[in-house]
Amino acid sequence: MSDTPKDSRRRHSAPVVDGPGKAASRAMLRAVGFTDSDFTKPQVGIASTWSNLTPCNSHIDDLAWRASDGADAAGGKGVIFNTITISDGIANGTEGMKYSLVSREVIADSIETVAGCEGFDGLVAIGGCDKNMPGCMMGLARLDRPSVFVYGGTIMPGEGHTDIVSVFEAMGAHSRGDLDLIELKQIEETAIPGPGSCGGMYTANTMASAIEALGMSLPGSSAQNAVSEAKRADCEAAGAAVLELLARDIKPSDIMTREAFENAITVVIALGGSTNAVLHLIAMASTIGVELSLKDFTELGRRVPVLADLRPSGHYMMSELVAIGGIQPLMKMLLGAGLLHGDCLTVTGKTLAENLAEVAPYPADQRIIAPLDAPQKPESHLRILYGNLAPQGAVAKITGKEGTRFSGSARVFGSEEEAQARINDGSVVAGDVVVIRYEGPRGGPGMREMLTPTSAIMGRGLGSQVALITDGRFSGGSHGFVVGHVAPEAFEGGPLALVEDGDTITIDAEADIIEVALSDEELARRRSAWQQPAPRYTRGVLAKYARTVSSASQGAVTDLPESSG
Repeated sequence: MSDTPKDSRRRHSAPVVDGPGKAASRAMLRAVGFTDSDFTKPQVGIASTWSNLTPCNSHIDDLAWRASDGADAAGGKGVIFNTITISDGIANGTEGMKYSLVSREVIADSIETVAGCEGFDGLVAIGGCDKNMPGCMMGLARLDRPSVFVYGGTIMPGEGHTDIVSVFEAMGAHSRGDLDLIELKQIEETAIPGPGSCGGMYTANTMASAIEALGMSLPGSSAQNAVSEAKRADCEAAGAAVLELLARDIKPSDIMTREAFENAITVVIALGGSTNAVLHLIAMASTIGVELSLKDFTELGRRVPVLADLRPSGHYMMSELVAIGGIQPLMKMLLGAGLLHGDCLTVTGKTLAENLAEVAPYPADQRIIAPLDAPQKPESHLRILYGNLAPQGAVAKITGKEGTRFSGSARVFGSEEEAQARINDGSVVAGDVVVIRYEGPRGGPGMREMLTPTSAIMGRGLGSQVALITDGRFSGGSHGFVVGHVAPEAFEGGPLALVEDGDTITIDAEADIIEVALSDEELARRRSAWQQPAPRYTRGVLAKYARTVSSASQGAVTDLPESSG
């Protein structure tokens, strides 16, 4: 065997397996099924997030094999490896939720580590639960080898058009006395009927849609049911697509451009997507070397309307959007209105405009996606707020259904658990602004989602009467008057650390302001008396994360260049 690779598609695998000096490598690979001919093929790593700990990922093992089959049929050699997943739906409201955002970094690290070590020439990554998607994308971006992302697909609705958020809100209704234990158990038993990611336009479906709009998934991948022939075919096609990308040397850096990220933001806004998209898109852009900031969401938000009537604030589920054509007709509408960059390259090897050229419009009688001239909301629901409580910005999800302005009296809590207890026992009342602090990237650590307290507020019938602000973040299933990602975070001495019970806080989602009614002098007085709490963790992955993570306004990444920290 020659030591010089003749196939330019094998620039990473050839140094691992070619020539007499690599006999030991080949011997190891023969034991897992490689044949002589396989050593001459481009190797395609299939990053699987399979696990039976969550329905979001419980079916992905089969999808990974489909992707491997697609790579093999196209002349490559598929090699499957696993990375981790956690379940937000299981961990929400517990100490374990602190590991959720951390898992995004672990996933990115592990994909980079395996592919970098083993010499894969290209990759397919298949994600299910929330952090799988940005984690996979960040790993692909770091490697910058021809790659395709595949979404594991959405779950079907539960009995009575229910989903996981229905269960969280039922818990709140039970704490108020509106549901008995039998009724709560009925919802618990039927809301999650099988495999797939949470069924509304929550974080998983939001990020899948954003990645398709970015050009890193094949057309249609974001809007397919988890258990369907369409999803299995999508995986096989993804495996084959990597071979074409290898032949043309098209890499993530060719696709994940500034304009492509603007397309992703535009689609997220039009769909009424999760606040987590702000955090994750900034992190993904940072990883590939594209400048993206909170201000970009504001600028695009002024001209992009919300068109989708999807949960949590709307009525419909992702499976119902799948049934009318997914997001492709929506993207064609947006392109026709000049709201998307049609010349962006995608993993098909074609531009976005070329991919959309033959897409049919939605059925005339559908009610899920509003026309551009009669939107659900004329501007973005994702509001970036600034003021003396958030000098570096905060992210609000204001659909308008809960109003656009709220002023109330602060009820301050040092953790999610403290706040949850007071919501459940009725201590939090109409007119309160619940402040949950020391839950930021470093202070938590891990920036927990506040789905449990926001669902409890909704379940107690206080959704339009109580606001909640935090340096933590929110599930895509959260709705109501909620503001997260407050930066600087309280643990770093941000103004949120200085708020006291009874302070008047005003949130204005039209002027994009969040303020506490305190003078600069009073804030300075309180700051001089403030002391940073001791870290909650001093060893292990949470401590390591707290030492390396950036601000939420920078995407809460752990690998910023030194000059950017």
